[in-house]
This record gives sequence, C-alpha cells and structure tokens, in this order.
Amino acid sequence: MAITVGSTTPTTGLLTSLGVGSGLDVATLVDKLVAAKKAPQQNQISNQAAAANTQLSALGQIGAALSALQSAMATLTDGSAFASRTVTSSDTTVLGAGSDGTAVNGSYNIVVGKLASSLKASSGAFASSSTAVGTGTLTLEVAGKSMSLTLDSTNNSLAAVRDAINKASDNPGVSATIVTGSDGAHLVLSGTQTGAANGFKVSSSGGDGGLAALNYDVAAPSGNALSVINAASDANYTIDGLAANSASNTISTAIDGLTLNLIKVGSSTLSVSSDSSKATGALTNLVNTYNSFVGIYQNLTKYDATSGTAGAMIGDATLNSINSTLSSIVGGTANGTTLSSIGISLQVDGTLKLDSGKLATALSDGGKTVGNLFAGTGGFAAKLNGSLSNWVGDSGLLAGRTTSLSQQLKDLSSQQTTLNSRMDDLTARYQAQFTALDTLMSKLNSTSSYLQQQFDALNNSNKK
Repeated sequence: MAITVGSTTPTTGLLTSLGVGSGLDVATLVDKLVAAKKAPQQNQISNQAAAANTQLSALGQIGAALSALQSAMATLTDGSAFASRTVTSSDTTVLGAGSDGTAVNGSYNIVVGKLASSLKASSGAFASSSTAVGTGTLTLEVAGKSMSLTLDSTNNSLAAVRDAINKASDNPGVSATIVTGSDGAHLVLSGTQTGAANGFKVSSSGGDGGLAALNYDVAAPSGNALSVINAASDANYTIDGLAANSASNTISTAIDGLTLNLIKVGSSTLSVSSDSSKATGALTNLVNTYNSFVGIYQNLTKYDATSGTAGAMIGDATLNSINSTLSSIVGGTANGTTLSSIGISLQVDGTLKLDSGKLATALSDGGKTVGNLFAGTGGFAAKLNGSLSNWVGDSGLLAGRTTSLSQQLKDLSSQQTTLNSRMDDLTARYQAQFTALDTLMSKLNSTSSYLQQQFDALNNSNKK
C-alpha cells in the first residue's frame, strides 16, 4: 500500500514570509531596530541643544547691542562731547591754535614779535670730512646736562666727531652735520630745542689741543672757535597787549584750554566758539543705538499669531527686565530734568525720537545745559552706565547666562557621546544575534529542502 505524504508548501511559505533564512537583510534590520531604540533620547538631546544654541545666539545679539550702547555713552560720560570748541585764526600763516575743550568762548588779538629759535654754529673749514680735528676730550653741555667724548687718532676725523655726537646715548640735545662749501668741510652743530636757555656750550681738554677748534660758550667774551649761524632765543609775543615770551613756538600755558602755534612774525585774531556738532553726533548715535537694541528686543520676544511662531526669548525674564530698566531710565528724570527737555522723547513703541531743532536750542549755551543733564552721580550717564555694567562685560549678567548655556551644551555633547557609544554596542549585539539567526535559518532551510526531496522520492516510489 502506498504511503501518501502531505504537501510541505505551508512550511516553505512560512519561512519565506518571515524574511529569514540565507537571504536575511541583517544590516537593514539592525539599523531600523537601533534607530527606533535611539530616537527618543536623540530627539531630547537634539531639541535641548537647538534651544541652547538659539538662546546663545539671542544673548549674543543682546550683548552686542548693549555693548554698542555703552560705547555710545563714552563721550557723553566724560563730557568731551559738550566741550568741543572751534578755534579760528584770522591769519593762519602767522598763528595756529587748538583747544583741549576747556577754553571759554572769546577772541584774542595776538602779535608775534619774534619766534623762538635754536642755536646753530659752524666750525672753521677743514680740508675734508676725513681730516683729523684733534685728540682729547670734547664736552657738550645743554641746560645743565652734558656728555663727554674721548677722541684719539682712531676716531677724531671730522666725520667721526659728527657720528660720535649723534650716536651718543647721553646726548644732551645737540645734532651734528657736515656742510661742505668752496672753502672746505664745516662741522655744523644745532641745538635740538629752541629757547635762549637751551643754547649749547662746547669745551675741550687734554690731547693735542686740536679740539679747541670746536670750542664755544655764549657767555665767553672771546675765544670762541665756532661761528654762530643762528642764536638761541625765546619767542616774544603779546596777547591783547600783554607781553609774554616762551622758549618754544608751541605754547600751551598762555590762554586756558588753548595751544598756540607761532609760525611767523605778524598779528592775528584768535576766535574761540562752541562747536555743537560733536554733541549732536553723540546724542544722535545714542538714540540710534538705543533704538537698535529695542528692535532686537522686539524681534526676540514677538509672537506671530498667523504663523504661530514665537521669538527665541519670548517671556525671558532677564531680557524683559533689561528692556524695562532701560525704558525707565530714558523716560525718567536725571538731575531734576528729562531727556525730552532737550528733544529726546520716548515713544509708545519703546523707541526714542530726536527733535533736532529742540536739541540745537538746548546746545546753544555751549553744551552746558545738556552736559549737566548727563553729568554727576545723578545724571543720565551714571544711571545708564551703572545698569549697562551689570549686564555686559566678563562679570555681567549676560556673561553668566552665556557660561551656563555653554556648559549645558558641553553636557549635551557628553550625553551624545554616551548615547552613540551605547548604540554602537547595541548595533554590534544585534548584528551578532541576527547573523546567528540567519545562519541557523539557512541550515533549517537546507534541512527542509533535504526532507522535501526525501518525501518526493518516497512518493514517487509508491506510485510505481
């Protein structure tokens, strides 16, 4: 009797539908399983890192805006913006002048009778610059300071004497050069400073006596070997008829806050007037810089109902506090008055508006009124700078927030490294497990094929 064996199709179909056996795609299967395992923690790390980076960027914008505002306060704080003066000379070929900002307005008639000059003297003629002058010690003295040069046969030519004077580290204020004329080479000595008191004295001692050819002393009635080209003298001038003199042609002690530059003999009228352009520029810059901060603040804290998007720092207590404090300061009083009194008013949208006409009127007194508004411990400068210093800088509030966020990013980076390492381990484990399964199923499929062949052979023999 023939033995009938049931069909093995269901078994074969089961193995195939599971996708296992020798054709198993282990790599894809492992990647998907690991990705599914990693996703929740990865999303958390990524979201936190994105939020921290967004906060850092926002804090950077705020910090830059506040630092710019702090810089804009500089000339308003030290008062230099209100002390600018315009100084004009009716004849700039005779007189020039400058102001340090403390000069009072007015005019001065200045007559230059004589310019200050430095002593210049020449030696007699020598055959050439290589001609020996003499040996011994040559001493040069200016206003109580002196230097001595020891000259012998190795360094006593006219050129060597020139070089020794110019290169001496203790030179008291004399320069030397050689001028060659039709009669020969002359050593020309010049004082480096003007004024009668800065004339030089040259004396010699010892050696062969040849250095006496360079002797000079303005106080000596005779015996001077050098010929004076130009005598040392003080400048003589008058200011509104008051006589004065100076060792220099640049004079900073004649009129308070002014430096006079005497150029040539003659007369000139010097006029000093207020220059409001620097103050106007500084206050305009303050308004623009403040409005720049307000624009950044509004952009970072806005909410767009249409798109449903919010600014990076919406609801941030620190930023809201900064904005509120600044608004309170610029909209409040200082030294008993307000910024609006000089033409700077706080608008409904939080920005400042500058009335240039009103500001010009406020500055018409030479900047005194506006300067007083910013000056002192109760002025706007002190109030603004005090708050700004608490927010910006290495120890400011924003620096602390930035440091905290940077540390958070470092921690997230460490978490990312740990997560990646765990997933690498999981990947390796899954690969080993599924590779073993693939190998096992391949063997089972081989066994199944063998059994199928045996059943088929048995069926065939029974049918005969």
